[in-house]
Amino acid sequence: MKAKFLLGLLCVVPAAANAAIPYRVEQTNMPVQNADTENDSESFARDHRFYVGGFYTFSMWNNGNDGVVDIKGKNSSSFDVVAGIRPYDTFRLEANYARTLGKWNAFEMKSDVAMINAIFDARIDSMYRMFYKQRLVPYIGIGAGISWNSVEDITVENKITPVASFMAGLGVELGQHFALDFGYRYMYMFSPKFSVINDFAPVAHQLRVGARVNF
Repeated sequence: MKAKFLLGLLCVVPAAANAAIPYRVEQTNMPVQNADTENDSESFARDHRFYVGGFYTFSMWNNGNDGVVDIKGKNSSSFDVVAGIRPYDTFRLEANYARTLGKWNAFEMKSDVAMINAIFDARIDSMYRMFYKQRLVPYIGIGAGISWNSVEDITVENKITPVASFMAGLGVELGQHFALDFGYRYMYMFSPKFSVINDFAPVAHQLRVGARVNF
C-alpha cells in the first residue's frame, strides 16, 4: 500500500514543479528608427546651426504726393550684413543691419536700419524631401525693426521710425558651408514726417545679391 502511495507521489512531483516555473515570454527587440536620420526636420540644422552673410542691395524708392508737393523717387545702392540661427531645416531667425540711402529729387535720407527676420526655407523636410541633394532652396520671410534717420537741409520730426519688410528669394547652395543668395525685399518705413511733404512713408523695392556661410 505504501509502495503505491510513494509511486503516485513521484508522478505528481514533476507536474507540480513545472507548474511552479514562471511563464516566460521571449522578447524580440524590434529595430528602432533613429531620430537623427538624413531626412528628419533638423538634419541640416544640426550640423550648420549658425550662419553669417552679406548682401549688395539695389533700392528703387517710391514717389510721393500730398496734393501740394510731388517728389520722385530715385535708385540707390547699399550693403547689408546678416547673422542667423537655424532651429530647423525649414526655419531660421536672422538679425539684419543695413546702412541705406533713400533718394528723392527733393532730398536724401541716410538711415541705419536694424531688423529681425523670420525666414521659411523650402528645404527637404517638407515638399522637397525627394531632393536630398538639394541645391536650390526657395524661401520667403518677414521682418520688423527700427530705422535711425538723418536728412540734411530739411527737418525730420521722427528720427527713429519702425520698419517692416517682406522678402522672397532663392538660395543656391554650393556645398554644405557656402550659399549664394538672390532675393527681393519690400521695405516699408513708417513716416518720418518730413517738413517738405506731409504723411509720406518711404517704401523701397530692393533687389539683393549676396552670400551666406554656414557653420
